[in-house]
Amino acid sequence: MTRRASAAALDFPTAHVIGLQVQPADVDAYEHVNNAVYLTWLDRAAWSHSAALGVPLERCLALRRGMAAQRIEIDYLRAAVRGDRFEAATWIVAADGRLRAERRFQIRRVPDGATLARARVDYVCINLDSGRAARMPEMFARAYIVTAP
Repeated sequence: MTRRASAAALDFPTAHVIGLQVQPADVDAYEHVNNAVYLTWLDRAAWSHSAALGVPLERCLALRRGMAAQRIEIDYLRAAVRGDRFEAATWIVAADGRLRAERRFQIRRVPDGATLARARVDYVCINLDSGRAARMPEMFARAYIVTAP
């Protein structure tokens, strides 16, 4: 779901936000969410946003094109623990309409609004058959436009 959020709540005013909850398998031996789980949450938010923009997985498979992560940066700010409810917000902050797009993410705990993590992911359009970079299909270029500064 894409929504407008208050500037105090999220890093940018317009966000695509999904709600999630920490699952028992997400928690590691340190009794907090393992850092690798955050990447899964980012992926879920990105796929949800892509579908909302008209680029669901099925279209990617039919076109034999997809956006593949090239670089990922995650800043872990606070620990998520068993039972936490949180939201994962995403924005497209750069897109060239040809090959590349960049998303930002913010993971926030719902009850107190605390930001648990922020991330940046650089994507490149690829040919799903060869794995090589390929020009974005027209529908990708129209869908993946900048939604935040």
